Formats: sequence, structure tokens, C-alpha cells
Amino acid sequence: MSEPLFRDPVVPVADRVRDLLSRMTLTEKVGQVNQRMYGWDAYERTPSGHRLTDAFRAEVAAWDGMGALYGLQRADPWSGVTAETGIGAADGARVSDAVQRHVVENTRLGIPVLLVEEMPHGMQALDGTVLPVNLAVGATWNPELYEEAAALAASQLRSRGGHVALVSALDLVRDPRWGRAEECFGEDPYLAARFTEALVRGVQGPAGERIGPDRAAVVLKHFAGQGATVGGRNSAATELGVRELHEIHLVAALAGVRAGAAGVMAAYNEFDGVPCAANRHLLTEVLRERWGFGGLVMADGLAIDRLVRMAGDPVAAGAMALRAGTDLSLWDDCYPRLAEAVRRGLVDESALDTAVGRVLALKFRLGLFESPYTTARPPVPGRLEVLSERIARESVTLLAHDGVTLPIGGRRIGTVAVLGPNADSVPQQIGDYTAPQRPGTGAGVLAGIRAAAPGGTGVTYARGCGLVGGDLSGLPEAVALASAADVAVLVLGGSSAREPDTRFDANGAAVVAAGNPVEMTCGEGVDLAELGLPEGQSALLDAVAATGTPVVVVLVQGRPHALDDLTGRAAAVLSAWYPGPWGGRAVADVLFGAAQPQGRLPVSVPRSAAQLPVFYNGKDHGYRGYVDQRATARFSFGHGLACTTVEYGTPRLSRASVAADGLDGPAEGGVPPLSCVVAVANTGGRPVRETVQLYVRRVSGGTSWPRVRELRGFLQVDLAPGESAEVAFLIGAATLASFTHAHAWAVEPGEFAIETGPSSHRTDAARLVVTAPAR
Repeated sequence: MSEPLFRDPVVPVADRVRDLLSRMTLTEKVGQVNQRMYGWDAYERTPSGHRLTDAFRAEVAAWDGMGALYGLQRADPWSGVTAETGIGAADGARVSDAVQRHVVENTRLGIPVLLVEEMPHGMQALDGTVLPVNLAVGATWNPELYEEAAALAASQLRSRGGHVALVSALDLVRDPRWGRAEECFGEDPYLAARFTEALVRGVQGPAGERIGPDRAAVVLKHFAGQGATVGGRNSAATELGVRELHEIHLVAALAGVRAGAAGVMAAYNEFDGVPCAANRHLLTEVLRERWGFGGLVMADGLAIDRLVRMAGDPVAAGAMALRAGTDLSLWDDCYPRLAEAVRRGLVDESALDTAVGRVLALKFRLGLFESPYTTARPPVPGRLEVLSERIARESVTLLAHDGVTLPIGGRRIGTVAVLGPNADSVPQQIGDYTAPQRPGTGAGVLAGIRAAAPGGTGVTYARGCGLVGGDLSGLPEAVALASAADVAVLVLGGSSAREPDTRFDANGAAVVAAGNPVEMTCGEGVDLAELGLPEGQSALLDAVAATGTPVVVVLVQGRPHALDDLTGRAAAVLSAWYPGPWGGRAVADVLFGAAQPQGRLPVSVPRSAAQLPVFYNGKDHGYRGYVDQRATARFSFGHGLACTTVEYGTPRLSRASVAADGLDGPAEGGVPPLSCVVAVANTGGRPVRETVQLYVRRVSGGTSWPRVRELRGFLQVDLAPGESAEVAFLIGAATLASFTHAHAWAVEPGEFAIETGPSSHRTDAARLVVTAPAR
């Protein structure tokens, strides 16, 4: 008897999907669009190893198959999985294969299961290599570095039997009160789009129908607008118009789709009154029909159950999401009842077939029908740890400096006092969505400084205060150490470290009551109304600054804290967005001059929460500011200093005018493409990697009100002391395009300022006239 068509690997995926669908029962189809089970409930650890649970076996039997299994190897306080009860690197592939073998060998059609894992900044599993959080990645302004790290993280996931990586990439920090700010690449759509492309290329590999055995399918979170919820409140409503949605919140998603992303996850929020998981306009009209996306749409955890309030019952809620374009559920009680929805006539079986087909297509693309089990592969090399530390080092951002204090290693120092609640804690510098770390993994800032300090330099330490609250009992010790030191390094900020006694919502978001009974000030579910440093940290800063000892403030944080003017109180201020396990070494390298500070802000730093929003690319209405304080950011998007001086020339355009339809077409009459060139010179005594930024500002014309300015390019250039270079940007249609009233991106005639500089608040401009297309 010949093999069925769907088993033939040379047959196109679409034909294999059609053949397999024609053989499936309604129950089997429904099983393929569900991932009902928490993966940690599929096994238990016994003295002799890991065994599959009866609950897992019953789940497979109920549907004669399993579409996907979420979080088999996840470990954290919410799942309750610890180093003693979970799956380590040595057992990951074996347990994954046991799950897969049971599904393949004990079901009628033998359809493999997708093993879905969180990979927000490295695989969220025991022994998974942790990367700095996305906000730190954005601060590097180095997509190529991130692409390399993402590729190795995907390889690590596949080597342990996983197939699908869930990665936050599409949200923007439009309100830093939101606890999930750390999961964003920044506040700007262009910057986020470049990192999203890098993520897709790194995780999935070269574009094509097949995803290689050392790569994974990526599902981009969250689609769409989740970073724009009212008041910075997690999963709350948005008040976005169509233009704001497309100009700001869909740019990275479109870039990810064009790069070939295998899937997107529908966000919790609603757009125009309709939750994203049931929003046909977003999931079908925009994503599929306008953008041509053929991949998978996954619901967020329990999101479909929230639709019951609108639909009336779970069956109708499931039908609503399926009709809108959601293919795969996550833990809800609605999608298991889709067979009933079909029988009641609430949704056509053809709609179910379409969703099932997308799930099956991904399994074919991953090669799971030919190679369902984890093939023997060499272990992922330690290069991923090296890249984690390199990302951390490149993300450290020097916000303020007196010009003499850094690097500490540049002058003779007898004693460095290391103070503050974030100085000696690896868990507080690795962010949310991380597994427990093995003892001895990583290095905090204190350990990094002790290792980097020159021989003969003393290093003293005091915590000084708690991360939260106003207990001042530790101040006297900290003040005494600061008074006796040559330099005080004050490590402040926040923490997203989940603790064993943290309470959680059903979907895993932390529940932290007012007053913060646990020291968790950021992360999913931890939104803040006030953004200033807590009372104890502020008091510690004031007390240490009053000693007269030069103070270097290091902010280890997952969101931008609102900062007072620290002029005269701090000799230098650095931001280290949760820099990962080895971030302490990275910070120390910058402090002592082994590495130059080269990070640039991916998000604006406010003066206070009262002035929000403070993102740089708002509409250009010429607002003068509040009566009681300035409306501008403390530190603007793109800002970052170096331990040298850099001077910029005035940007020069190759032409002063161009036709709106002549930017990307073939050059006529030998006229070269439009370009912008700017001279950049290192006029100081230390080397620098300078991030040259290109902004566009519409001066006149267009069919919608312009923004203050918009990032449309950036390039990094290494300059030795005294060296200069000319940095060139091509100016194409994408550089000047805006979202029109025709709901399409186009270049509209008018006058533009093409700006270059080291940040969004320090630019020089050249004027460009864009004329109407020739008739």
C-alpha cells in the first residue's frame, strides 16, 4: 500500500495540507487548533527520571492528536517549576521526544505536535541562556548583533526539542508606566522594525518554505497596539485611530511579515472596541488580505475566554475568534467547543479547515512529519553567553557626565564604594520571563567591579536601602562607606524578578498589590502610576551625594524611571536596561574604561509621570509646555554620551528637489539616487562608536498633520581619536513616505527637513523639496 500524499516530502506543502485535511474528522481538526494544556502538566519528575502524566495521555486521546503544547520546558514561579522539578538542558531533548513519540505513535494519523516555548530574551527554561531584555537590545542600535544572538537562541531551543519561539517584538513603549516596557525594543516604529526583521532572520534562517532543523518558527507578540493602552495599564483599552495604528504600531509587524515571520500573536487589547483576537479588520483585512500574510495567528493566554462577555457563551466566543482569523488558541475553554460551533451553524467548517491548514502547514515547514524527533546535534557553543554579555556591554548608555569622572580606571583610585539595592543581585538584572538560574550563573555589578578594579583598589559594599519602600536604616553604613571612598557607584533602579510568594493571574501576569509587598517593580502585571525612584532609593542618592564623594549612578531597570536634575549630585549617570546575567561585568567594563559607552536611548526618559506622554515623535503642534514644568523629556530618544567629544557637520543632499515618483525608480540621465551625507569627527582623546541618526520632518504639504520628527535611518561608525568620516544615507521612497487617507504608504509632495545628528534633540537639517509626479 502506497504512502498517503501528505507523507511525501517532495510534494508542495499546500498539496500535503489539502490531502491531510481530507482525511481528518471534525474532532481531529478541533484538536489541531488547540493548545489547551500547560506543558509542565504533561510530565512529572521522578527519582528515575521524567514520566508523561495521565493528564497528558488523556488530552491526546480526547482529540486523537494534539495541535500544540505550550511551555513544556518553562520554569518560573508562576509555573511552579524549579530546578528540582523541571527539565534541564541534559533532559530537554529526551523529554520532548517522549512527548512527540506518544502523540505520533498513539493517534490515528500520527500528526506531530508543535512544542511551543517562550523565548523573550533567550529560552525560558532551566539552563537556557538569558539575553538582555529587548529594551537593552534596542539600546545597542545594532540589529546585526541581535540577529546573531537570536539565531543561537533558536538553535538552543531546537536542540532541546522545541519548535516555536514566542518573542515580544511588536509593542512600543509609548507609556513607560506599563510594566511590560522591558519587552519592547523602544518607543520608535522604525527602530523596532529593524530589530524585528533581525529577529525573524535570526530565528527562522533564510527565507523560504522550509525552516531548518537548527532554526525555529517565530511568533511575534503582540498584534497590535498593546503598548498604547490607556494609562499604561496592562491589557487595557486603546484609543488609537487608524493613522496612529498604522504609522506607529503596525510598522514593526509589517516588517516582520515581510521578513517571513511564521506567526503573530493577537494582543489582549481591543482596537475600535473589538478585542484583537476577534478583530477581523486586523487579522484578516489588514494582516492577510492587505499584507498577504499566510502564517499562523495565535491567541494570547485565555484571551478567547474574554470574548464570552460579548458573544454570550463559550461556543459563540470561539466561533467569533475563528471567523476573525485566529487559528490557534492558548489554554482557553472556547476553542475546544468549536465542533459544537460548527454543528450549531455559528461558523462554517471551511473556516475551521483554513485554521487547521495553517497549523499543519507550519508542521510541514518545520519538517516534523519527516523528522519528528530531536536529531543528535552538537551542543550550542558558549558563543551565546559571549553574545549576551556583548549585547549588555553595547547597551550601557551614558546619560550624563561631568567629563572627568569616567572612566574610573583612567586615574588612581584607592577605594570604590559600591552601594544600592541593585548592586549585588543577578535576579534583579535579568528581567521578567526568566527561568531560575543555577547557582554561580552570571555576575552582578558588585562582582563585576571587584573583578575589573585594578590591583590595589579597594571595593566596599552596602545595600543602603531596599528596592522599594522607605526604610532608611541602612543609610548610615552607606554614607560612611561613601565618605571613605574616592568614588561611589550607586546602583539603583527596579526589578522584574518573580519571587516564590508572588501571586499571579490565571494567564501568568504578576499580581502586585499597592505598596509592593514583594520587591517587583516592573514586568507583566506590574504597572506604576509614579515613575520616580522609590523613597528609600531617593533618600540614599541624596545622602551619598551630600558626602561630596563623586557619585556614579547606575540605573538597572526595565522601564525609564522619571529622573530629577542630578547636576551637581551625580558626576555620571548610566542606564543599564536589565542587562542579563553577565550585565554586571558589562557595566564594570564601561566604568573602568575597558569598553566605551556606546548605547543610545531607545526610549525617552521623562522628568515626571505627570508630563506623559513624552515620546519624541508626537504630532508637531508647537505646544509650549506646562506652567509648572517643562514638557520635554529629561533625556530624549537617541541620546547617549561617550567619553570623548564628537562633532557633526551640516548634512548635505545630493539634490535639493526630487519628484515624488522618482525616488526608487531607475536613474534617468545618469542622475544618481538621492543621498544625504554628513561629516562626523572624533575630536576627543578616546575611540568611539558613534550612532549617526537620520530623521525626517515634514515642513509643509501632505494630507495629515506632521510629527515633530521621525527616525528613518541610522548607521554606526567607529572613529579613533582625531579621525573623521563621511556617513551616507540613501533617501528612498520609504524614507519620506507617510500613511495617507487612502490607507496606503506614499510619498506626498511638500517640503521636508532631512536631519542628521547624535540624537532626536540634537540635529542639523538640509531642506528637500518633493514635487508632484509628472503628468
